Amino acid sequence: MAVPPGDTQPKEEIKTQFTTLEGIYRLLPLSEYSRPNRVAYNNSGSSGTSPPVRVSFVTLPNDSCGVNGDKTKICFNYGRELFVYTYRGIKKAADLTKPIDKRAYNKEDVPTCHDFNATTANADGVSLLVGLLGGQVQLIDPISKEVNKAYNAGERLIDKTKVTCVRWIPGSPNQFLAAHSSGHMYIYNEELMCGVDRPHYQLFKQGEGYAVYTCKTKSTRNPLYRWVIGEGSINEFAFSPCSKYLAVVSQDGTLRVFNFDTMDLLGCARSYYGGLLCVCWSPDGRYVVAGGEDDLITVWSFQERRVVARGVGHKSWVTVVAFDSYTTIYGGDSDSIDECNDDTTKHNNYGNDVRGKSNNTTSNPNSNRNSVASDGIGLNVSSYRLGSVGQDTYLCLWDLKDETLRQPFVRPRSNTIINNSTGGGGGGSQRESNQSSSANAKSNNVKESSVGSDTSHHSHSSNSLTAKLANLNFGEKKDKEKVDKDHKRTLSLATKNSIPNCKSSTNKNQVGGTTISIQDDANRVGTLYCPRLDECPLLEPMICKKIGHERLCGLTFREDSVVSSCQDGCVLTWCRPGKQVGGGSQHSSTSPTATAVAQGGGPIAPGGTVV
Repeated sequence: MAVPPGDTQPKEEIKTQFTTLEGIYRLLPLSEYSRPNRVAYNNSGSSGTSPPVRVSFVTLPNDSCGVNGDKTKICFNYGRELFVYTYRGIKKAADLTKPIDKRAYNKEDVPTCHDFNATTANADGVSLLVGLLGGQVQLIDPISKEVNKAYNAGERLIDKTKVTCVRWIPGSPNQFLAAHSSGHMYIYNEELMCGVDRPHYQLFKQGEGYAVYTCKTKSTRNPLYRWVIGEGSINEFAFSPCSKYLAVVSQDGTLRVFNFDTMDLLGCARSYYGGLLCVCWSPDGRYVVAGGEDDLITVWSFQERRVVARGVGHKSWVTVVAFDSYTTIYGGDSDSIDECNDDTTKHNNYGNDVRGKSNNTTSNPNSNRNSVASDGIGLNVSSYRLGSVGQDTYLCLWDLKDETLRQPFVRPRSNTIINNSTGGGGGGSQRESNQSSSANAKSNNVKESSVGSDTSHHSHSSNSLTAKLANLNFGEKKDKEKVDKDHKRTLSLATKNSIPNCKSSTNKNQVGGTTISIQDDANRVGTLYCPRLDECPLLEPMICKKIGHERLCGLTFREDSVVSSCQDGCVLTWCRPGKQVGGGSQHSSTSPTATAVAQGGGPIAPGGTVV
């Protein structure tokens, strides 16, 4: 039986290894990157904690480095400091005494996010964008140290709010996109300076729930464009594999997918409750996955323009979702890869007039941006591997079966309970009835219970637990033979007070139609954009392990390893099965049972257990 929240529970051991179908993933203590002599940083903002520890990688071209293992660079932030190291991966121990670059910022300029420009990276230098707490964006070159530019600096006339996400536009040598907690996104050209006066905007394009503006100036200057999207903070955005499409998640709980070239809204989805915090694309561009304050992962189909599955596994907010393309199972002819379409070479035509001299260096700077079709046509994938981490300090790995994600939208009859036989991990969890879901949705909007007894689940949360969280009952009790753990939902005050919650609606959605009111239906439970839990498959993780003391805020899948980061400033490397060099304790067997038996009495990492 599950132990009620508030009761004394044994402290769960932090895992240093875990087993999947392909073998054992093992933590490599010598590959840990962290801030030397860590000192906690307390932000004066409402959250009371430092920004999340983000991790960025860049791999230089093969002919740029004499030593093959030195071509990968890693950047991570912690508190008021930013570090850039040579990433040695699983082959060599991390040398924390020789950073490539180390910067300390003042209290108002704390780094919140960063991104390398892989398009222009070489042995002589690499462009690194750093978003700051005060709204500034800094451009530096940690290798050559010759570049040091700032955008929206000084009086911050463009935007005074925190930079939540910054990315180079794929394939572009000089344009980047920055999102702010104000709900605005800005397109910059790094070769242009910002104006000395506050910019004046004119409407360029408008759609449901968003608008795009340009600057009213005689000469071209930054920002080139301003996007105003939804209500509340823009928490993250991600480009599709072919970089033609853009997925954006906001604090209003909405996922929006745009055609970045034409600035058209293609579709959207809604969280079950609360804001959405993270987003990613599948390797073939067929699916977009988002996670957030409803503790769920939400899978949205690009082809069908609807939510096709929800994932239940975390106990608190989901902070990062990422696909593992190295363990994704492909079927059919792997050589049959389509490009997005013939329009991909015109990416960002509206910015061609401000590229300046960069166009003289290459005939088509965006020619390498095409990879995999984002139209859902191309690679034949039978099973996707997805990873997620959250404030509950858990790492979850999910196997998303294509046949499960392709199930039709089902609207069950009232008072009818339908068994879900397609949930991930073979859990066979029971779906909620239509009537129960409606009752729970209504009660969730008005019900607030004391949270003092639930500190065991949320003591790691960035928010204070004094009247800031609400426990939401989620679904019905399961069979007595298998009682699931209490699944508490948390809610930010900003989300609760500023956005409409998901509510049932008597208006029927036009399934398969093209004239659906996205903005209206996205805020309602029971539509394609926000289905009830009994209207779509409920997935369960195949692996759910506690891997940190503090909340997790980074997850990256590499060919030979998995890299995670947590709020205490640790960046950890997990070696994939069979990839450890010269390690007698690492076996390449693909059978978990065989690997565990082979491990036997051999040496393992301190505290490690075969699961």
